[in-house]
Amino acid sequence: MAPSNHYLDIGTLGEDFVAEWLAENGSKILHRRWKSGRRGDIDIIALVEAKGKINITTQEKTLAFVEVKTRSARNWDSGGRDAVESRKQTKIISAAQIFLAEHSDKENYTCRFDVAIVSCKPKPKSQDVENSEYYLTLQEYITGAFD
Repeated sequence: MAPSNHYLDIGTLGEDFVAEWLAENGSKILHRRWKSGRRGDIDIIALVEAKGKINITTQEKTLAFVEVKTRSARNWDSGGRDAVESRKQTKIISAAQIFLAEHSDKENYTCRFDVAIVSCKPKPKSQDVENSEYYLTLQEYITGAFD
């Protein structure tokens, strides 16, 4: 059974939220919802901050392949961690390998796999809010989650 549009919309909101958070914290977003065909997709690919700024002048550049899991109050599977089980990790790693093969200029970058867990709660009906009906909170950002 395919997920409803409601859940797809919340997932997209969570990805948007994390991409904005990464950018505000000094990372450069390279790709959003990158697809490698049947091998899978990667929610966010970012050049991450290194010691206070993006490290673009040295060979030690770091790419973060970020999986975003957005969960509502009634959907907490170990805080979203259970949704990134070993089979999902394998698909993300495989997609990252394809990305690196297609982007040879990044083949020498250090790579890591991060997981961002976002909590999503409906806003009370009494509040007048533009563009969103939800409160989004970055519950946890796990750097090197597949290590």
